Amino acid sequence: MNNIELEDDRQGRVPYEYIQSIFAKEDPFQISEQSGIYYNEDEHYFKVKIMGRNYIIKHPYGTVYDMKIQKEIKAYTIKTLVLRYLVNSKNVPAFNQDITYKEIPGGLVYYRNFYNRTILKLAKIFGNDLKSMKENTISIGGKLIKKGDAACRFEFINNVYITFIVWQGDDELEASSNILFDRNIQYYFNAEDLAVVGDVAIELLKNKGEIPNWIGLYQKKTKDGYEIN
Repeated sequence: MNNIELEDDRQGRVPYEYIQSIFAKEDPFQISEQSGIYYNEDEHYFKVKIMGRNYIIKHPYGTVYDMKIQKEIKAYTIKTLVLRYLVNSKNVPAFNQDITYKEIPGGLVYYRNFYNRTILKLAKIFGNDLKSMKENTISIGGKLIKKGDAACRFEFINNVYITFIVWQGDDELEASSNILFDRNIQYYFNAEDLAVVGDVAIELLKNKGEIPNWIGLYQKKTKDGYEIN
Protein backbone atom coordinates (compact mmCIF):
# COMPACT_ATOMS: atom_id res chain seq x y z
CA MET A 1 0.00 0.00 0.00
CA ASN A 2 1.50 3.37 -0.98
CA ASN A 3 1.48 6.63 0.98
CA ILE A 4 -1.61 7.92 -0.85
CA GLU A 5 -3.63 4.85 0.13
CA LEU A 6 -2.36 5.02 3.71
CA GLU A 7 -3.48 8.64 3.96
CA ASP A 8 -6.87 7.73 2.51
CA ASP A 9 -7.19 4.94 5.08
CA ARG A 10 -6.26 7.23 7.95
CA GLN A 11 -8.31 10.30 7.04
CA GLY A 12 -11.16 8.67 5.17
CA ARG A 13 -12.17 5.89 7.51
CA VAL A 14 -13.86 8.02 10.17
CA PRO A 15 -16.36 9.90 7.93
CA TYR A 16 -17.06 6.70 6.00
CA GLU A 17 -17.78 4.68 9.13
CA TYR A 18 -20.02 7.46 10.43
CA ILE A 19 -22.23 7.60 7.32
CA GLN A 20 -22.12 3.80 6.95
CA SER A 21 -23.59 3.43 10.44
CA ILE A 22 -26.45 5.74 9.47
CA PHE A 23 -26.95 3.97 6.13
CA ALA A 24 -27.05 0.54 7.81
CA LYS A 25 -29.86 1.61 10.15
CA GLU A 26 -32.02 3.11 7.39
CA ASP A 27 -34.85 1.11 5.84
CA PRO A 28 -33.62 0.39 2.28
CA PHE A 29 -37.15 0.60 0.89
CA GLN A 30 -37.54 4.06 2.40
CA ILE A 31 -34.18 5.11 0.94
CA SER A 32 -35.32 3.86 -2.46
CA GLU A 33 -38.67 5.65 -2.24
CA GLN A 34 -37.08 8.91 -1.10
CA SER A 35 -34.20 8.89 -3.58
CA GLY A 36 -35.82 7.16 -6.56
CA ILE A 37 -32.84 4.79 -6.72
CA TYR A 38 -33.48 1.17 -7.68
CA TYR A 39 -33.17 -1.33 -4.84
CA ASN A 40 -32.89 -5.08 -5.43
CA GLU A 41 -34.61 -6.61 -2.42
CA ASP A 42 -33.51 -10.16 -3.23
CA GLU A 43 -29.79 -9.35 -3.35
CA HIS A 44 -29.95 -6.28 -1.09
CA TYR A 45 -28.26 -3.68 -3.23
CA PHE A 46 -28.87 -0.23 -4.71
CA LYS A 47 -27.81 0.58 -8.26
CA VAL A 48 -26.46 4.00 -9.25
CA LYS A 49 -24.58 5.46 -12.20
CA ILE A 50 -21.52 7.64 -11.64
CA MET A 51 -20.24 9.47 -14.71
CA GLY A 52 -21.38 6.80 -17.14
CA ARG A 53 -20.50 3.69 -15.10
CA ASN A 54 -22.85 1.48 -13.10
CA TYR A 55 -22.21 0.66 -9.46
CA ILE A 56 -24.01 -1.38 -6.85
CA ILE A 57 -24.08 -0.55 -3.15
CA LYS A 58 -24.81 -3.36 -0.74
CA HIS A 59 -27.15 -2.75 2.17
CA PRO A 60 -26.50 -2.65 5.10
CA TYR A 61 -22.73 -2.98 4.63
CA GLY A 62 -22.14 0.09 2.43
CA THR A 63 -19.73 -1.69 0.11
CA VAL A 64 -19.52 -0.29 -3.43
CA TYR A 65 -18.80 -2.35 -6.56
CA ASP A 66 -17.96 -1.28 -10.10
CA MET A 67 -20.21 -3.48 -12.25
CA LYS A 68 -18.08 -3.09 -15.39
CA ILE A 69 -14.90 -4.51 -13.93
CA GLN A 70 -16.55 -6.54 -11.12
CA LYS A 71 -14.35 -4.92 -8.51
CA GLU A 72 -14.98 -3.45 -5.08
CA ILE A 73 -14.21 0.25 -4.73
CA LYS A 74 -11.81 0.84 -1.86
CA ALA A 75 -11.51 4.65 -1.89
CA TYR A 76 -13.26 6.02 1.18
CA THR A 77 -13.92 9.31 -0.61
CA ILE A 78 -16.14 7.65 -3.20
CA LYS A 79 -17.88 5.37 -0.72
CA THR A 80 -18.65 8.23 1.64
CA LEU A 81 -20.08 10.40 -1.15
CA VAL A 82 -22.28 7.59 -2.47
CA LEU A 83 -23.69 6.75 0.95
CA ARG A 84 -24.35 10.41 1.75
CA TYR A 85 -26.11 10.68 -1.60
CA LEU A 86 -28.35 7.68 -0.86
CA VAL A 87 -29.19 8.82 2.65
CA ASN A 88 -29.89 12.46 1.75
CA SER A 89 -31.21 12.57 -1.84
CA LYS A 90 -34.80 13.68 -2.48
CA ASN A 91 -35.38 12.50 -6.08
CA VAL A 92 -35.85 16.01 -7.49
CA PRO A 93 -35.30 16.05 -11.29
CA ALA A 94 -32.94 18.50 -12.95
CA PHE A 95 -34.29 22.04 -13.38
CA ASN A 96 -31.95 22.65 -16.34
CA GLN A 97 -30.94 25.92 -14.66
CA ASP A 98 -27.28 26.32 -13.74
CA ILE A 99 -26.13 28.07 -10.59
CA THR A 100 -22.71 28.89 -9.19
CA TYR A 101 -21.32 27.42 -6.00
CA LYS A 102 -21.87 30.75 -4.24
CA GLU A 103 -25.62 30.46 -4.88
CA ILE A 104 -25.86 27.16 -3.02
CA PRO A 105 -26.91 27.44 0.66
CA GLY A 106 -23.65 27.76 2.60
CA GLY A 107 -21.64 28.24 -0.58
CA LEU A 108 -20.23 31.61 0.46
CA VAL A 109 -18.80 30.09 3.63
CA TYR A 110 -16.96 27.28 1.82
CA TYR A 111 -16.20 29.09 -1.41
CA ARG A 112 -12.47 29.61 -0.79
CA ASN A 113 -12.00 25.90 -0.19
CA PHE A 114 -14.11 25.03 -3.25
CA TYR A 115 -12.20 27.49 -5.43
CA ASN A 116 -8.78 26.22 -4.37
CA ARG A 117 -9.64 22.54 -4.58
CA THR A 118 -11.77 22.42 -7.71
CA ILE A 119 -11.84 25.51 -9.91
CA LEU A 120 -8.06 25.97 -9.90
CA LYS A 121 -7.56 22.24 -10.35
CA LEU A 122 -9.93 22.09 -13.34
CA ALA A 123 -8.01 24.89 -15.05
CA LYS A 124 -4.67 23.23 -14.32
CA ILE A 125 -5.69 19.83 -15.72
CA PHE A 126 -7.69 20.86 -18.79
CA GLY A 127 -6.80 24.51 -19.41
CA ASN A 128 -4.18 23.57 -21.97
CA ASP A 129 -5.67 20.24 -22.99
CA LEU A 130 -9.11 21.06 -24.35
CA LYS A 131 -8.98 18.08 -26.70
CA SER A 132 -8.79 15.59 -23.83
CA MET A 133 -11.60 17.36 -22.00
CA LYS A 134 -13.87 17.07 -25.04
CA GLU A 135 -12.96 13.47 -25.84
CA ASN A 136 -13.32 12.34 -22.23
CA THR A 137 -16.69 14.08 -21.92
CA ILE A 138 -18.04 12.06 -24.84
CA SER A 139 -16.61 8.85 -23.39
CA ILE A 140 -18.64 9.27 -20.16
CA GLY A 141 -21.85 10.18 -21.97
CA GLY A 142 -21.66 13.91 -21.26
CA LYS A 143 -22.51 16.74 -23.65
CA LEU A 144 -20.29 19.47 -25.06
CA ILE A 145 -21.81 22.93 -24.76
CA LYS A 146 -20.92 26.34 -26.16
CA LYS A 147 -19.36 28.23 -23.26
CA GLY A 148 -15.81 29.43 -22.70
CA ASP A 149 -13.16 27.82 -24.90
CA ALA A 150 -14.50 24.38 -23.97
CA ALA A 151 -17.36 23.29 -21.77
CA CYS A 152 -19.28 20.17 -20.90
CA ARG A 153 -22.32 19.10 -18.92
CA PHE A 154 -22.55 15.62 -17.45
CA GLU A 155 -24.44 13.60 -14.87
CA PHE A 156 -22.16 13.03 -11.90
CA ILE A 157 -24.58 10.64 -10.20
CA ASN A 158 -28.29 10.06 -10.79
CA ASN A 159 -30.03 13.47 -11.21
CA VAL A 160 -26.91 15.43 -10.20
CA TYR A 161 -25.63 17.49 -13.14
CA ILE A 162 -22.38 19.46 -13.28
CA THR A 163 -21.05 21.88 -15.90
CA PHE A 164 -17.32 22.46 -16.41
CA ILE A 165 -16.19 25.57 -18.29
CA VAL A 166 -12.56 26.18 -19.27
CA TRP A 167 -10.77 29.15 -20.83
CA GLN A 168 -7.46 28.24 -22.41
CA GLY A 169 -4.28 29.86 -21.18
CA ASP A 170 -1.77 31.76 -23.32
CA ASP A 171 1.54 33.58 -22.94
CA GLU A 172 -0.09 36.43 -21.00
CA LEU A 173 -2.91 34.79 -19.04
CA GLU A 174 -3.13 31.55 -17.14
CA ALA A 175 -5.92 29.13 -17.94
CA SER A 176 -9.10 29.65 -15.94
CA SER A 177 -12.30 27.74 -15.30
CA ASN A 178 -15.66 27.65 -13.59
CA ILE A 179 -17.95 24.94 -12.25
CA LEU A 180 -21.74 25.16 -12.25
CA PHE A 181 -24.43 22.94 -10.78
CA ASP A 182 -28.03 22.32 -11.71
CA ARG A 183 -30.34 24.19 -9.36
CA ASN A 184 -31.63 20.90 -7.92
CA ILE A 185 -28.23 20.25 -6.30
CA GLN A 186 -29.35 21.28 -2.79
CA TYR A 187 -31.64 18.22 -2.70
CA TYR A 188 -28.63 15.90 -2.96
CA PHE A 189 -25.47 17.43 -1.51
CA ASN A 190 -24.65 20.32 0.80
CA ALA A 191 -21.99 22.93 0.10
CA GLU A 192 -19.30 21.12 2.09
CA ASP A 193 -19.93 17.86 0.19
CA LEU A 194 -19.78 19.65 -3.15
CA ALA A 195 -16.15 20.67 -2.67
CA VAL A 196 -15.39 16.94 -2.65
CA VAL A 197 -17.87 16.16 -5.44
CA GLY A 198 -16.18 18.69 -7.72
CA ASP A 199 -12.74 17.30 -6.92
CA VAL A 200 -13.84 13.73 -7.61
CA ALA A 201 -15.65 14.70 -10.83
CA ILE A 202 -12.46 16.26 -12.21
CA GLU A 203 -10.48 13.11 -11.44
CA LEU A 204 -13.09 10.87 -13.04
CA LEU A 205 -13.31 13.04 -16.16
CA LYS A 206 -9.52 12.93 -16.45
CA ASN A 207 -9.71 9.13 -16.09
CA LYS A 208 -12.64 8.68 -18.55
CA GLY A 209 -15.02 7.72 -15.76
CA GLU A 210 -12.89 5.05 -14.13
CA ILE A 211 -12.16 5.43 -10.43
CA PRO A 212 -8.39 5.33 -9.83
CA ASN A 213 -6.84 3.63 -6.80
CA TRP A 214 -6.81 6.95 -4.98
CA ILE A 215 -9.10 9.86 -5.57
CA GLY A 216 -10.24 13.34 -4.57
CA LEU A 217 -10.01 14.45 -0.99
CA TYR A 218 -7.10 12.29 0.13
CA GLN A 219 -4.82 12.45 -2.86
CA LYS A 220 -1.15 13.24 -2.47
CA LYS A 221 -0.04 16.81 -3.08
CA THR A 222 3.28 18.29 -4.13
CA LYS A 223 4.59 21.65 -3.02
CA ASP A 224 3.40 23.06 -6.35
CA GLY A 225 -0.16 21.77 -5.95
CA TYR A 226 -1.96 18.62 -6.98
CA GLU A 227 0.08 15.71 -8.20
CA ILE A 228 -1.02 15.01 -11.76
CA ASN A 229 -0.52 11.36 -12.76
